[in-house]
Amino acid sequence: MHIVFMGSPEFAVPALEQLVLNKFQVVAVYTQPDRPAGRGRALVAPPIKVAALNMDLTVVQPETLRTEAELARLAGYKPDVIVVCAYGQILTQAVLDIPPCQCINVHFSLLPKHRGASPVMSAILAGDEFVGVSIQLVRRKLDTGPVLARAAIPVAPQDNTGILMGKLAVVGANLLLEALTGWLRGEIEPLPQNDKESNYFSQVNKEEGEIDWSLPALNIWRRVRAFNPWPGCYTTWRGKQVKIIAAEALPEERSPGAGKVIALPGREGELGIGTGEGVLGVFQLQLQGKRAVSAAEFLRGQRDFLGDELPD
Repeated sequence: MHIVFMGSPEFAVPALEQLVLNKFQVVAVYTQPDRPAGRGRALVAPPIKVAALNMDLTVVQPETLRTEAELARLAGYKPDVIVVCAYGQILTQAVLDIPPCQCINVHFSLLPKHRGASPVMSAILAGDEFVGVSIQLVRRKLDTGPVLARAAIPVAPQDNTGILMGKLAVVGANLLLEALTGWLRGEIEPLPQNDKESNYFSQVNKEEGEIDWSLPALNIWRRVRAFNPWPGCYTTWRGKQVKIIAAEALPEERSPGAGKVIALPGREGELGIGTGEGVLGVFQLQLQGKRAVSAAEFLRGQRDFLGDELPD
């Protein structure tokens, strides 16, 4: 069986590694082109490219798969199946028609819930107690294809998007192996999704990370976790950005006023910030241009922070 793998970020690497370790014939790895990044704007390769080259696999980085030339190149690899994991391009019907055993997608939610580009972020914002992975057949409409397999894991109170994606990448890689093997052997009956139970969540922009302190503490706490590592949740203090890295919701605490910074008696190493309902307990922050530190260390260096009202 010839497999073409399509993926780009770090959390797609375990799925590719699982295929190679289990002797699947990966004839090509498609990923996004190298992009400028960092202060120097030097070109940086996608993590999947680095991993694929280390495994001596063929890497292809087209800007688009919509041209006749790129479609012909893809068809030339004669893939029996295409495996997709956060590739970064929506596949056209012309691509979907190439492999006889269809295209299989690793999606990081319990479909049909949380379709779209940021499923784990969406699950945290919704307050879900579990997140998961679905292995599905790809259809033209995003994340609507029938499901071959699902797996779920619980969400711990301090889990953020980065932490959960690390866990789900491993779960998804193992689930992919199980589902792909069963699918190719004809042992799995795809399960159609119930569209009435679905929701979509699009990619967020950086500005959405700014904290509105009039929101309830529970909502802000979810946003802090959902937007970590990107775009991050932040406020401003004396003209500088302050990122809230780790926090907890204290809805039972009486708010001193939205954005008011207070000490929390009996909670060593934490500070509190008033919200529209309750208090947000904060135990890790990062002042613009500085490293992330504990709340206690932050207050030792910024003694005037207590008593101020954010954004300031």
